[in-house]
Amino acid sequence: MTEPRLKARLWVQSVLRAGDGAGRPGAVLRRGDADAGGVLVVLRGREGLAVLSQVRAGDGSAAWLRATGPTPVDQPAADGYVDRQLRFDPDLWVIEFEAPDLLPPFEAKIVA
Repeated sequence: MTEPRLKARLWVQSVLRAGDGAGRPGAVLRRGDADAGGVLVVLRGREGLAVLSQVRAGDGSAAWLRATGPTPVDQPAADGYVDRQLRFDPDLWVIEFEAPDLLPPFEAKIVA
């Protein structure tokens, strides 16, 4: 059984507030579908960037994949990944956070 999902717009607003409260400001880079859009999270760290993509873990729970790989990437690599995903799913939201340690400012199960 999967857990109930918040509408995308509400989820984005809540994690942006959480990020601000944690000293990790964020911004919406691209608005997607307000109800059911997926989300990409760009983390801007000291060593570079990482892009997280929403996935489902083996048990069906919500999780995040380090879509650009385990090591930080540069801006063109992060932008390229986001652009490719937007071609497949134009309803995606893209949000970015300042994250010196490349960890999201919200509770997230990160899978390999």
